[in-house]
Amino acid sequence: MFISDAWAQATAPMSTGASTMGIVIQLVCIMLVFYFLLIRPQQKKIKEHEALLNAMKKGDGVITGGGIYAKITAIDGDKISVEVAKGVEIVVHKYTIREVLNDNNPEIKEIKTTKNSKTKK
Repeated sequence: MFISDAWAQATAPMSTGASTMGIVIQLVCIMLVFYFLLIRPQQKKIKEHEALLNAMKKGDGVITGGGIYAKITAIDGDKISVEVAKGVEIVVHKYTIREVLNDNNPEIKEIKTTKNSKTKK
């Protein structure tokens, strides 16, 4: 009466080759974006930090990962003795050093000139 017969239409067979290739190309593009935006800059930063740590020498000022300003008194492999105050030395691991403040670093030159200008007044 009110129900009509429903006839299913046959669909065309899907070609899986073209859609698979499109997915592979998209995944490769995403991997390239991740590499150039995330992985490569991080690797470059790690290499620069490693070079900075290898260039440390006795007498350099350093900033530790905890924000402590100190002066290197001795280097023994991965252990570094630093002086945080007159007569107060602590031993820290090499990789806890965040930044080296030596004469080649423009930040330390700025700190020195600021201190000198304050004392001249």
